[in-house]
Formats: sequence, structure tokens, C-alpha cells
Amino acid sequence: MPHQPDMSRSAVVTPARVVIALCLVAPFVALLWVGSYAKAGPALIGIPFFYWYQLLWVPVSTALTVTAYVLWQRDQRSRGNRKGGAAE
Repeated sequence: MPHQPDMSRSAVVTPARVVIALCLVAPFVALLWVGSYAKAGPALIGIPFFYWYQLLWVPVSTALTVTAYVLWQRDQRSRGNRKGGAAE
């Protein structure tokens, strides 16, 4: 008998997982697209835009990562409840 893949562990695309992916990819896209912020102005309290834009992404990335984590935990709990068992 051929081996059947375990469908309970298969990757399922849900709206929550799409939001999680966007939360985790956004900082990379924003900071790797250097041409969008490689300029001096506008300055913020004397700090050129190039620097404060990058520093702004530190707390923004933290907030997005925490959001992704909370959504992931919620998604795992709901999958566990639907299967009738505890999430692993």
C-alpha cells in the first residue's frame, strides 16, 4: 500500500497565515529597498532621514513580530480545537 501523507500536518493557507507572512516580510522589504530611503531629508531633530528611518523600523519590526507570534498562537490553538486535540 502506498504511503499516504499525513494531511493533518499539511500546510494550509489561511487569512491569518497570510497576515503573519506579511508581518514578517514587511521589515525586510522596507529595509532592503534602500533606494526608497537613501536621502538626507527630511531631518528629524537634526538626524538625517536615512538614519531615523532605519531606527524607526526597530520598534515597528518588534510590533510586527509580536503580532505575528500572537496570530500564530491563536491559529495553532484553533487548529488544535478543530482536530479535537491539543496543539503541538
